Amino acid sequence: MQESGGWVTVGIDNGGTANNATVLDSGGRFLVSQMAELPSLVREGPDKAITALAESFDKVLAMTGVPREKVRAVGLDTPGPASADGVLASGGATNFGHPDWSRFNIRVALESRLGIPVLYNNDGNAAALYAHYQRHGADAHARSSVSAIVGTGFGGGVIEGGQIIKGAAGMAGELGHLPIPLLGLLEDGQPAPSCNCGQVGDAESFASLTGITRNLLPYWLTRFPGHELGQLDIAKAAKLVRGYAERGDEMSLEIFRQQAAAMGRVFSIAAKFTDPDTYFVGGGVIDAATHFRDWFVATVKEHTVLYVEQARIAEITLVPDLDMAGARGSAIAAAEWVRQQ
Repeated sequence: MQESGGWVTVGIDNGGTANNATVLDSGGRFLVSQMAELPSLVREGPDKAITALAESFDKVLAMTGVPREKVRAVGLDTPGPASADGVLASGGATNFGHPDWSRFNIRVALESRLGIPVLYNNDGNAAALYAHYQRHGADAHARSSVSAIVGTGFGGGVIEGGQIIKGAAGMAGELGHLPIPLLGLLEDGQPAPSCNCGQVGDAESFASLTGITRNLLPYWLTRFPGHELGQLDIAKAAKLVRGYAERGDEMSLEIFRQQAAAMGRVFSIAAKFTDPDTYFVGGGVIDAATHFRDWFVATVKEHTVLYVEQARIAEITLVPDLDMAGARGSAIAAAEWVRQQ
């Protein structure tokens, strides 16, 4: 076992436009209380992006005054799809469109640049791990949780006994691509929504910005002819739906009602195969007006079917500190690795 004191881990959350980093000491204290961002440069290819990650590492150490030699490990997270070891899928994720990213091992590349062990997770898993530890604290290793995080897509993570469940190929926790029951979710005459992954009726086809653009908004505009969002380009209009919903727009609330119901179905399925202590809701809804956020979470709860015994125990709540959750979860994963050595 490594000595328990005097060391730190660094967590780096790699995104489509920015990297955010943090430092976690061996006592479990985060040394950064604000965003520590630099441009990620991922669209310019691996060479510049790996340099940008190294600069994020240097920046956060400079911010905290921690010497490099105290860093035992670095946690890195990126958007998927990628293997459990950090090999980006062929073609990469949306943000990794540069051809040199295909089958690129981002973990190994950063580890070689820094000369420090690097632990990889996808961004959904990293945020889920942070939410789990933040909620359960000293009991984290005795608890389980499921997180559903909605943005452009639908990310997620499954935590069991304080550990991320990755699966054999690193694809566990991809809750957005879980097919969900459509009975009672679709309106009469509403076509089954399709996902970019090729499936019909998975969670992401409802609960994501992509789902709004591709499926929900085009349908609901037919139910509300003359709606002013119908005068805009569909992609631009989709980004405005949440604001309209916050202001009580009937059509926009129907769209988010379907999103919340879809998320509730995901949690209902999760209840049958993991029976977690906590269900976390994350995504843009966290930043929404309080009245809308509370309505959305209440609607998720309404559509989450639990056994009586589960309902007495389980909690449905929000992912905390979502902007920093990825970096912090990555730092926690790295610290757990250090303690196991």
